[in-house]
Amino acid sequence: MAKKEKKKPDFSKPKQVVEQEVFVEETDEEAVEKPEYDRTKTYANLPLIVIAGRPNVGKSTLFNRFMHKRVAITDPTPGVTRDPVEGDAFILGKPVHLMDTGGYKLTRDIGTMEAVMDDLVVEKTLDKIKKADRILLLLEAGNITPEDEEFVQQLRPYWDKVIAAVNKTEGGRNEENAWNYFKFGFKELLFISAEHGDRIPELSEKLIAGLDFSRVTEYDDEKRPIRVAILGKPNTGKSTLSNRLTHTEASIVSDYAGTTRDVVEGSFTYNDRNFTILDTAGIRRKAKVTENVEYYSVNRAIKTLDECDIVFLMIDAQEGLAEQDKKICDLAYKQGRGIIFCLNKWDTQEKGRLPIKKAEERIHIMFGQMEYAPIIALSALEGDGIKMLLDNALELYSQLTKKVTTSVLNTALKDWVHKYPPPASRTAHFKMRYMVQTSVNPVVFTIFATRPEVVPETYLSFLKNRIREDLGFDKIPVQLEMKASRQKWEDREQE
Repeated sequence: MAKKEKKKPDFSKPKQVVEQEVFVEETDEEAVEKPEYDRTKTYANLPLIVIAGRPNVGKSTLFNRFMHKRVAITDPTPGVTRDPVEGDAFILGKPVHLMDTGGYKLTRDIGTMEAVMDDLVVEKTLDKIKKADRILLLLEAGNITPEDEEFVQQLRPYWDKVIAAVNKTEGGRNEENAWNYFKFGFKELLFISAEHGDRIPELSEKLIAGLDFSRVTEYDDEKRPIRVAILGKPNTGKSTLSNRLTHTEASIVSDYAGTTRDVVEGSFTYNDRNFTILDTAGIRRKAKVTENVEYYSVNRAIKTLDECDIVFLMIDAQEGLAEQDKKICDLAYKQGRGIIFCLNKWDTQEKGRLPIKKAEERIHIMFGQMEYAPIIALSALEGDGIKMLLDNALELYSQLTKKVTTSVLNTALKDWVHKYPPPASRTAHFKMRYMVQTSVNPVVFTIFATRPEVVPETYLSFLKNRIREDLGFDKIPVQLEMKASRQKWEDREQE
């Protein structure tokens, strides 16, 4: 039997498998489509999308889904959201400014505090709708209510900006009732589930289509907004100050304690510097926190310490300091945040320098380790003291972001050790080697020593004070760490 002759490969052509593996569009950098926006960057002049509807239809749940985190408080209780809650989100790769609004209520108990609050919520919602580039009207699968009827009429002047979606239709649930909303004249209805994610991609496409992104600009990292959290007990004037600074009425102001539930975000510019204000719920003792909604509000307020640069601690000049103020300060101090004590409602106090001096002394007694923190007497209602408050905020941020070179630090350390040598004994003998700055905002320094575990707290306090006074950190908390090292700091390369 004749041997079957092997077919010689034809090298004049590339192998088919090679042809399949080489794609110009994947290897050519110019041909690869790159994302237009970077999720790690911050952008300004974003299109505004407002989520609106009657209470308890799932607006906050949908807002949180687009934000990819729990920002707005969700609870089965109708009317949980009062102030507009906002934030920047990326929808299909496009940056937008998203806003969750309070529910539109028609029936109110006339003459009650809740009725007053409901009127304020509706007023805020309608105001934000006027400014929106796109309105996401969220409806609920079920019977159409009078509130739906009236709210749709309120939206008629902005009909070309409205996208309508019926929520809570997961798995086709209640779709037969959802079709009834077509009677309002919607060209299209999307049946979605904010909780389960049904048809969210289709909704995202509708929200983004036709929006104008031509004005969107990237923030310079060096000029990113300074984030300020306004913290304090209920009814100390936090929302009044927030509205004063932003020149808006974004936060609802009322004599009724506990008005603010979510963190309300606003922005303004002072001396060519952008600020972001985080107006928070009043923080009370745990024993007085009874509702689930208030529990989440307080926790959200405390969580803003992770997101801010500076804390404005609001103190009612009429009521003075409370134990809660001390706890807030302790949390802020541990995270290295700049703190300004704001003695609000000072317009109700006796005029002159002596009352302010007495108030400062009381604060220094209660916060013995925070004498560096500025104390500003102001009136958020009248606007007194605002300039001094913001000037101090700029100074604090400058110190929080200040970086000192290693050579300057070690020259200073050598001088401090020479003028005030460490206490020496047979059991507690150590040597300071060198110092570096390991972090800004929060400001952290690390000193390497031969036996860091025996360095007394008094000497660490001395070094912290020297850092503040000699190196320009006199208004902020400074963290100092000790680590073991055998290397002499004189031999360390000077940076």
